[in-house]
Amino acid sequence: MDISSRILSELAEREAALDAQIEAARADARRDVEAAEAEAARILREAQERMKGLQAEHDQRLTAETVRIREEARSKATEGTERARTHMGGRIQQAAEHVLKAVLP
Repeated sequence: MDISSRILSELAEREAALDAQIEAARADARRDVEAAEAEAARILREAQERMKGLQAEHDQRLTAETVRIREEARSKATEGTERARTHMGGRIQQAAEHVLKAVLP
């Protein structure tokens, strides 16, 4: 075997070794990308679940606050109605007394 054939053979072996290394690196990169995509999908699922939980918690607080506000408004309206009824009852009594005094000697 002459020198040029040996050099060409050695270069071919090195090229084949480099090709194998490149292919192994590509396979590693594919696995890394797949693992990263799986991790991203897991993180996204967890975030969506957390968001749903937070939304449900917010909805519960909003419902409770709405109920509290309605109860407070109902209570104030009832108190206002009772005050008006009491006030009007006194005014009616005063008017009746005034009419009786004016009519009866």
